[in-house]
Amino acid sequence: QVQLVESGGGLVQAGESLTLSCEASGSIVSITGMRWYRRVQGKERELVAALVSGGDTRYLDSVKDRFTISGDNAKNTVYLQMNDLAPDDAGVYYCNIFAETTRGHVSAYWGQGTQVTVSS
Repeated sequence: QVQLVESGGGLVQAGESLTLSCEASGSIVSITGMRWYRRVQGKERELVAALVSGGDTRYLDSVKDRFTISGDNAKNTVYLQMNDLAPDDAGVYYCNIFAETTRGHVSAYWGQGTQVTVSS
């Protein structure tokens, strides 16, 4: 079993920063992909940032140059540094990883979600 625990959400003012963390634990052999999604009020869940094998990254257009995804494989942790936050960034953020477990399977796992609120 793999568990993800997110932290770092909260209430900030527009223009401020937050760093989200997502630590994975359990029978992990390796993590092959790390992503952050968010669900903004009134919208479908959207992919915000992705970190793939080899260190390549992908970002939602609206967060490019403001958000940075990074991972620490030694700690099985993925981060999302969010700078210059805007009210439109408010929502629930979910981490998502693809991990190979000791059973030899690669599966997707989700965090519980962390609330980000941005006041104008």
